[in-house]
Amino acid sequence: MKKTLLRICAVSIIAFASCTQDDSKFEDIVVSPEQKNPLTATQIVSKIDESLQTKGSFNWKDASNYEIWSAIKNGNNICTIGFGNDKNDFDRSKSMNGRGYQNSIIQIIEKYEGKSSKDFLISSDPFLNLIDVIIEKQETVIALRKNNFIRYVEPSDFKYFETKGMVEQKSDSESSSGCGLGSEAIASSDYTTITPNAKLPWAFNNHNIPAAWNYSTGKGITIGVVDTGASTVNSLLNANFNNGYSSGRTVQRYGVYVDSIWPWSTGTDGVNDKCGHGTSMSSVATAPRNDKGFPVGVAYNSNLIAYRAASNVVLDGYHEQNGVKNAFTALANNSSVKIISMSMGHIFSVGKIEDGVKYAYSKGKLIFCAGGTSTSFTTFVGVIFPAWMPETVAVTGIKEASTYQKCTVCHTGSKIDFTIMMERPSGNKIPVNSYYDGQGDYVGGSSVATATTAGIAALVWAKNPSWTRDQVLTKMRQTSHLYPNKHSEFGYGMPNALLAVQ
Repeated sequence: MKKTLLRICAVSIIAFASCTQDDSKFEDIVVSPEQKNPLTATQIVSKIDESLQTKGSFNWKDASNYEIWSAIKNGNNICTIGFGNDKNDFDRSKSMNGRGYQNSIIQIIEKYEGKSSKDFLISSDPFLNLIDVIIEKQETVIALRKNNFIRYVEPSDFKYFETKGMVEQKSDSESSSGCGLGSEAIASSDYTTITPNAKLPWAFNNHNIPAAWNYSTGKGITIGVVDTGASTVNSLLNANFNNGYSSGRTVQRYGVYVDSIWPWSTGTDGVNDKCGHGTSMSSVATAPRNDKGFPVGVAYNSNLIAYRAASNVVLDGYHEQNGVKNAFTALANNSSVKIISMSMGHIFSVGKIEDGVKYAYSKGKLIFCAGGTSTSFTTFVGVIFPAWMPETVAVTGIKEASTYQKCTVCHTGSKIDFTIMMERPSGNKIPVNSYYDGQGDYVGGSSVATATTAGIAALVWAKNPSWTRDQVLTKMRQTSHLYPNKHSEFGYGMPNALLAVQ
């Protein structure tokens, strides 16, 4: 037995030694004179747009060393490095060589940057095989990308949308930021009153949600909403979360977004939703079947965990992307959470968010992501990230019509799984509770479609508490309007909540 153990240890030591020895070979790297100065932010955006328009996607893995270094320089020199034996070696707790790889990376950066790790290491993720660092030299990027154990080297704070001047702050859920703290009177034609005095949004009937409530109301299921937070002043998401026909459930809030231009800042700006978007998503998914005269949510007896992970829906920058990653890992490690809903994203992949999503998926979470909602500047983009990932379920919105017609600002594509009817001929969307107490609002796009679908999933899982994620998803697909066919733009179509819980 001792000989066997010694042999195993010897093999492990040899394998690790050969790995670190190969990876720590330092060579002289010469940068060509024409690449001494970085590309401008506008030039980088042009290259991204060219890829999006010609290939339909963009990934930093396909960019040149010069382009990545230029983007890092235009993003406060902040870089994220993911490492591991292969693309799926993202879980630090399961990685055999993770610590050794990280040490090798630090040695490479120390060599080419000429600095100690205390001068460039921003953070080391406790759950994922990734670190955030400050990199100034192109030689460092080149040296890092030569190593097979490095999964990606990405600029962490390059702001695509900000460079193009696309992030607008409007009091409209369809603005590019997705923010709006305003309220709007809900037209009587857009709801019916149900006991004990709640407003039933018009769209719920099109998915047989009220009929499904005879079988399930989501009790015992926890939905995690990764967004801009949830209102701390609307009583229906606070003291009156258990009101009317909703009882025995919990609502929790966490803030993981750091509102700072400095990457090393760690203090979050709290749990309150300063945008309004997250409040709308939490409302449509879980608002109580109340006696106050306001809109009810799909899973009105489910628990809610709301994360303030970003300032708006456009995940453009270090702290927003870091916040989303942290929200996913936290929800992944929360055994009570079954479903994660995120109605935010980016038009190209972000390594650390991808790792966070994979980590949550590995823990058995059912993850719904918005297929994309935008104004004219990104209409050429199909399904956005991370909704296009195989670990997520992509959702989009359609108009109220006899045929499938995408909503005015919704993205569609082959990655879509489900569609929710959410836009009326009048232009009105789905009624929700406002950020402010005692007021209502409308919300639309693939955002509200995603949160609605997450609520339907909670009804199905509550009806079948012993089921796995895959069983819940299969049932939802099999009972959707277009099944067994999958439409090239609208997936399996409209989910039928009643059939899904029977």
